[in-house]
Amino acid sequence: ISALRKESGALGSVSVEVLMQIQGVCFRMYTEEEARKLGVVGWVKNTRQGTVTGQVQGPEDKVNAMKSWLSKVGSPSSRIDRTNFSNEKEISKLDFSGFSTRY
Repeated sequence: ISALRKESGALGSVSVEVLMQIQGVCFRMYTEEEARKLGVVGWVKNTRQGTVTGQVQGPEDKVNAMKSWLSKVGSPSSRIDRTNFSNEKEISKLDFSGFSTRY
């Protein structure tokens, strides 16, 4: 992680909530896959309200790439209505060691 930090500068953290049609579109699985590809850490889970919520941390450029993916791409058959980002901040160290799906 320290090598990651040196090469890309600041670490960022953001909370996310995705509002969309999620039933049966494997959104969490694709989110986990994309996060691993980008090299960000955190978690994602479905809520009782039918949204997907989570936390993303990592180098700021990679967090921004993940935010873009969560806003515009998503899983192949999802239709994203809106993505809300909150608690966006710079952090000194990562709180997670990987990216997981929570239940």
